[in-house]
Amino acid sequence: MKTITPSPGDITRAWYVIDATDFALGRMSSQIAAILRGKNKPYYVPNIDTGDYVVVINAEKVKITGTKMLSKVYEAYSGYPGGLKQTAIADVLAKHPERIIQHAVKGMLPKNTLGRHMFEKLKVYAGNEHPHEAQNPITLNLKYS
Repeated sequence: MKTITPSPGDITRAWYVIDATDFALGRMSSQIAAILRGKNKPYYVPNIDTGDYVVVINAEKVKITGTKMLSKVYEAYSGYPGGLKQTAIADVLAKHPERIIQHAVKGMLPKNTLGRHMFEKLKVYAGNEHPHEAQNPITLNLKYS
């Protein structure tokens, strides 16, 4: 038996739609990251992007468990003195709910050029509508909620 390494021409990419309504953020994000990396395919290799496209809808209805709604804070530092910006997860959920899922998934992907390329295949929308109907996405029901 031989080990088969796929070439970029051998990879077929599917489109999946995931409804984030009442789904735990971390559990959903880890499964999305696995799909983006291609770990759900039999010909997965870590040095080639074999993953699929993922469209997440209803990002505003994602479930934040525990006391994270009160205690979780996103931080960004500009590099200048006094340049620390802190934003509570409740504020981000109210203004830009898609950024919560993007941030969680991006942290689970490789921190290199390949990981940035994988992240481009994630499309997150706050509402129920998305502009990717032409790709005939498959509705994916994830495990665990």
